[in-house]
Amino acid sequence: MGKWKVGVISASDSIAKGSREDDRIPIIRQLTTEWLHVDVAVYRTVSDDMEDLKENMIELVDREKCDLLIVTGGTGLSPRDVTPEVTAWVMDRPVPGLAEEMRRAGLQQSRRAMLTRAVAGTRGNTLIINLPGNPTGVEICFNAIGDMLADALNILQGTGEANEDWGGLGW
Repeated sequence: MGKWKVGVISASDSIAKGSREDDRIPIIRQLTTEWLHVDVAVYRTVSDDMEDLKENMIELVDREKCDLLIVTGGTGLSPRDVTPEVTAWVMDRPVPGLAEEMRRAGLQQSRRAMLTRAVAGTRGNTLIINLPGNPTGVEICFNAIGDMLADALNILQGTGEANEDWGGLGW
């Protein structure tokens, strides 16, 4: 199918325990196919535990060699929501524009979007993105940045131009 390897971690105590079905993975699979022409290659459910989440994120990036790692869930304000903290620890460089655009799109649907703490960044040549745990939020946020993911991945992989003239804006 496509040229990128996508990994997904669903951070959720209830999903990891098997007491709740992961209702976001079908949406993520559909969106990666639609925007990147790839299916999810590696999928994990992990509890909202900092060490478990960190270990799985590093494994999917460093050992599984995922080009894109999507971590869904754990981006809110509850005490067990630790995804942004773990992502910040794992990543080398932040990519704040992606998180900002996801929040902007979310705010058009719900004022609660300003409560998300999702982040995005890179570790080596891998792009790491946090998505909310709510399926509707997953769809809104992914669609908000979907058109830039291929460009970001091409640049990270060294197959795209990092200094293109973006519509005369000089970016």
